Amino acid sequence: MADIETGGAQGPRDIAHGALGLLRQNLRVVIVLVCTLVFLALLGEVAEGEIMRLDTMAYQLFVERLRSDALTPVMEGVTSLASVVVLAVMAAVIAALAPGKAPGWCVTVNLACVVALNTLLKVIVQRPRPEGFRLVAESGYSFPSGHSMVAMAFFGLLIWMIWRYHRRDAMRVVWCAFFAVVIVLVGVSRIYLGVHYASDVIAGFCVSLAWLAFYTRVVAPLFVAVDAPRRDARP
Repeated sequence: MADIETGGAQGPRDIAHGALGLLRQNLRVVIVLVCTLVFLALLGEVAEGEIMRLDTMAYQLFVERLRSDALTPVMEGVTSLASVVVLAVMAAVIAALAPGKAPGWCVTVNLACVVALNTLLKVIVQRPRPEGFRLVAESGYSFPSGHSMVAMAFFGLLIWMIWRYHRRDAMRVVWCAFFAVVIVLVGVSRIYLGVHYASDVIAGFCVSLAWLAFYTRVVAPLFVAVDAPRRDARP
């Protein structure tokens, strides 16, 4: 009887472990599927031409409640982290310091592809930008957010490089968490400054995250491959 009860208790545990193992093995596929579904759902709402409840709630939070004279310069600085000048400087630093054969080319090709993809999607969808509450001047279409796509693609690639090639210590976690916060804040800044809807930002994140799942599997290892990811190396 004890054996039967033990076996019954282990059954769900074994199933859970098996499911987690399957998820780890197919993580990229899951990311692509989830991001694609979210993007298509947002695109369907945008195609109907109405402001989503998500956009209204984000406007109420970030524009009506949080906008202030003190916070606005901070948000302008945050949004500049996805600007051409800042990314060019960071790409140069990566080219000089990151491991692998051509890390500079790795980030450059990644950014070029994402910018081209963003331009194509904006031309196809042609969603107008929000009106009436912009704090900075922007031109072009709104969906998906270019800054959000670029931030996710650039800093997301840095997260992948650090997580894969940096030695396994506390700083690896700290740097990855830092760049993840930067990605989120760039997206928030676009809503705060009134140049994008929340749905634009989320859609931009989804597109670039799905792109990164492909890029880090197929293309990036060709540029940054080293002998092996760094293990528990001693400092």
